[in-house]
Amino acid sequence: MINVGVLGATGAVGQRFVQLLSDHPWFNLQTLTASERSAGKRYGDAVNWRLDVPFPDSAADVIVSPTTVEAVRDCDIVFSALPADIAKGIEEGVAAAGVGVCSNASSHRMDSDVPLVIAEVNPDHLGMIDLQHDHGRDGFIVTNPNCSTIMLTLALEPLRQFNFSKVFVATMQAISGAGFEGVAGMAIYDNVIPYIKGEEEKMASEPRKIMGTFNGSEVEPATFSVSACCNRVPVIDGHTLSVWVDIDRPLDEVRKAYREYRAPFSGLPTQPARSVEYLDQPDRPQVRLDRNRGNGMTVSVGRLREGLRFAALGHNTIRGAAGASVLNAELIYKEKYL
Repeated sequence: MINVGVLGATGAVGQRFVQLLSDHPWFNLQTLTASERSAGKRYGDAVNWRLDVPFPDSAADVIVSPTTVEAVRDCDIVFSALPADIAKGIEEGVAAAGVGVCSNASSHRMDSDVPLVIAEVNPDHLGMIDLQHDHGRDGFIVTNPNCSTIMLTLALEPLRQFNFSKVFVATMQAISGAGFEGVAGMAIYDNVIPYIKGEEEKMASEPRKIMGTFNGSEVEPATFSVSACCNRVPVIDGHTLSVWVDIDRPLDEVRKAYREYRAPFSGLPTQPARSVEYLDQPDRPQVRLDRNRGNGMTVSVGRLREGLRFAALGHNTIRGAAGASVLNAELIYKEKYL
């Protein structure tokens, strides 16, 4: 078994990591860290469990450690659910100590030797782990993208066979993306907030790195542009995207590309049967009906129209955060980077 830990285990994404890892067939969840006020307590006593799934009893008696490098030295991989400002130094220290870091934080996503990975899209970018070793890092850092970037990029992946140079996207993002305390009820109830700090910039840059070409020493960014408008809406979980792409192909060809798309690997525990699923109904995808497809790991696409226009949807804390990191770690293990 691979021994793993979670940095920031009591927050929204940290809880999702704990849920996904508690009964994992490959990973043994042995270490949970949190702030000083939670350190020393049983996880079952320290956490205010807020997910819509039962609390995993197997994690209840794990004693919460402070979020330090020393706390996770005995792990093979740690999953980081830390805020970006805290994550940067801790993740660097953990990787320097010889431990692998699979991070949901944004701190290192655009570093030149750190892979920004969606497992189904750019698994070859894991070769950048070797660059980190060449640069003197005993462990490694692998990041997953921003939640909306993941939905957008997976929805674009089946379309790579067509030429496109411009992508426009409007997002309707769930409040869980801001964390438990991120948006006050009086601010979001009966409202749409047309601004999420840093989100549009991430969506403009991250897909180009993910869909770029790793030449063995660096990533050459993809040449298309992304223009994004990001909105916070009163939905608990599930980000919806309206996407426009300058693809001039018959709709039947595009539908066929979606229907025939399959991930480039199989056999990973967190991998869904369909990473991208096309829905024919004219009013789908919908958050309540489709966010949990593939145990929350499937991105649903529909409303394909001339233009080229379509809608995409994914579960932001599973596919867009913790689940993406866990899937990356499974691929890292399968590809023998540990």
